[in-house]
Amino acid sequence: MSFSTDDFAKALEQHDYQFQKGQIVRGKVASYESDGIYIDVGGKAAAFLPIEEASLGRISNLTEQFPIGEERDFLIIREQDADGQVTLSLRQLQMKQVWQNLAEMQESKQSVQARVSGVNRGGVTVDVQGIRGFIPRSHLVDRDNLESLIGKALVVSPIEVDADRRRLVLSQRLATQAASLGQLEAGQLIEGKVASIKPFGVFVDFAGTTGLLHINQVSKNYVASLETIFSHGQAIKALIIEVDEIKKRVALSTKVLENFPGEMIENLPEVMATAEARAEKIRESASTSN
Repeated sequence: MSFSTDDFAKALEQHDYQFQKGQIVRGKVASYESDGIYIDVGGKAAAFLPIEEASLGRISNLTEQFPIGEERDFLIIREQDADGQVTLSLRQLQMKQVWQNLAEMQESKQSVQARVSGVNRGGVTVDVQGIRGFIPRSHLVDRDNLESLIGKALVVSPIEVDADRRRLVLSQRLATQAASLGQLEAGQLIEGKVASIKPFGVFVDFAGTTGLLHINQVSKNYVASLETIFSHGQAIKALIIEVDEIKKRVALSTKVLENFPGEMIENLPEVMATAEARAEKIRESASTSN
């Protein structure tokens, strides 16, 4: 029984492929045009992949990145026209996958690399695997000269991932803090700068992380006002007394460096100038007692 070309065409017409927008289909690269690629998805007409929808990144060589016969998954972004042709996107499919990966990274508190692309008053804009994101100034390690960050790659942690609103907010400080916490331990002397002063204590930035010098850990004597001892941006040395990796907290103390109660209040410069020797003496005392 013969099966003519006309019979084959009629069979195709009778078959309903049910291609719908948002559907993922498997297809093979069939041929090229100046503005895109024809993809064989098994329909009565080849699907079309516009060049601007071919990749999240820049395409340097179309034929190398999409060799004839290569099979891939694509997302239908426009349903069949009068000729039965659908429009495809690989870029939007890749974007969906990146958003999903970022959401998983946020959930598992993982880090990713981002390249700084621009600066505004509130922080910096970045590119993360082809998706535009934002790092607020407060979540940057270097907050003083944002222009110098343009073009640099930063390790960041996602803190807000909303694919529907295309909103991606990241933190370099959290990523750096997570990396450095594992290298910290009680008994280490740190050197940092006062980031903020609260009624209950002083937050100190050091080595990409932040520690808390509680008001009760400043001196063996009562401290009436932290503002009379510390100022924003002031250099300070303190001893780590606790590292909580689960809560991501570092507790600091300067009172352990005092030779007598109230020395931090009366002569802070002297305590800071000799902090290394004082810390070494504390470590030697601890090892002797053990």
